[in-house]
Amino acid sequence: MVPLAHGSDGGGSIRMPASCCGVFGLKPTRGRNPMGPDFGEIWRGLHCDHVITRSVRDSAAMLDATAGADTGAPYYAAPPGRSFLSEVGADPGKLRIAFTTEHILGNTVDGDCAKGLEATARLCDNLGHEVVEAAPPIDGRAIAEAFLTIVCVETRATIEETKMFLRRKAKFRDFELVTWVIGLLGGQYRATEFSKSLNLVQRAGRQIGEFFEKYDVLLTPTLAMPPLVTGALRPKGGQAAAMKLLGRLNAGSVISRLSSKDALAEQFFSFMPYTPLFNATGQPAMSVPLYWSDAGLPIGMQFVGRYGDEATLFRLAGQLEKARPWADRLPPICAKLE
Repeated sequence: MVPLAHGSDGGGSIRMPASCCGVFGLKPTRGRNPMGPDFGEIWRGLHCDHVITRSVRDSAAMLDATAGADTGAPYYAAPPGRSFLSEVGADPGKLRIAFTTEHILGNTVDGDCAKGLEATARLCDNLGHEVVEAAPPIDGRAIAEAFLTIVCVETRATIEETKMFLRRKAKFRDFELVTWVIGLLGGQYRATEFSKSLNLVQRAGRQIGEFFEKYDVLLTPTLAMPPLVTGALRPKGGQAAAMKLLGRLNAGSVISRLSSKDALAEQFFSFMPYTPLFNATGQPAMSVPLYWSDAGLPIGMQFVGRYGDEATLFRLAGQLEKARPWADRLPPICAKLE
């Protein structure tokens, strides 16, 4: 409906809607766009802001307009050698691209998403890149649990901070159900658990850094499933009723006892096992609409670059957009609305 729209990405919230809507979404490098003056960082550096766009060009032009550290920023991404817009259309050269169907933070991948990955790997090979099947050597389950701990604790902190705006203590009715319950869980974690989780994801960043000494780009599906019907991931039936009851009672300890961290992580990442890792490591990652299911649904492909190297991603994205243009492709429901 618009050429570009703002998005914030703390676990994939630029790349996931881009995948589901058949458009382009880039999460920049940590520290590329300023977060100040009101925030030093959000979610301990997991979060960043940029835009969702129809074209690669518009994403690059917007990043040129917004990129740069602000005063006192806790993170700093080295300035690019030239404008991001000038990278779109430039020859990316022969890249070494790793691809994997491994469910990085989860268990299974839908067949359509796997087909999309295979088709995209072939496309990259046909464009002259070296395409190698390889996955980062990380403990996905441990990272998933650590990531969930950070999100829960940070959500609790955000709920507590709303007292400044509400001028009263936050209540159940002020938030969406899942947000409130996640915040209640966050109140149950000890400071040592939070610190250990931060240390774990930072170590993962070093492991990923070593992986990218061998490869220029990593290719995965953006999501583990095709687009879902709106509301499909919301709690339903007995689960929703129990969450509402325990949420109204502020029974975070009961919720914590009923739901193991392992089970919560599996549920949390079943739809989005690929995107959060690169919020943890801070690397740039983009969802590119290169595959469509037999049902006519868009399925984005995620490309991840080295820390600070949006330039390579923009060059590659421009090449992919030229080879497989998507501007005129619409999901069936959108075509009907026209």
